[in-house]
Amino acid sequence: MQILGISSNNPFSQKTFADSLKLPYPLLSDFPNLTTIKSYGGLTSDWAMTTAQRWLFLVDKQGIVRGQWRGTATGVFPSEPILKLARELRGKP
Repeated sequence: MQILGISSNNPFSQKTFADSLKLPYPLLSDFPNLTTIKSYGGLTSDWAMTTAQRWLFLVDKQGIVRGQWRGTATGVFPSEPILKLARELRGKP
């Protein structure tokens, strides 16, 4: 199993942010074209700007999205259903 984070920020700020949190997984940048974020439907637009939303996608080894969760404004995700599905996909209770 591999965890990856993807953000719309530029690579320099991504590295600084990831280092400050001591993340145990890679934090990738989708800047400037936002190709990956767009393909997963993670952008919202209003009259003033377009922003990337906080989403968590659980993708299996075949590249199929098995679950998706939208984060709250503070970036919090419901950990129990995510962990349950991840365990099921790994074949472990």
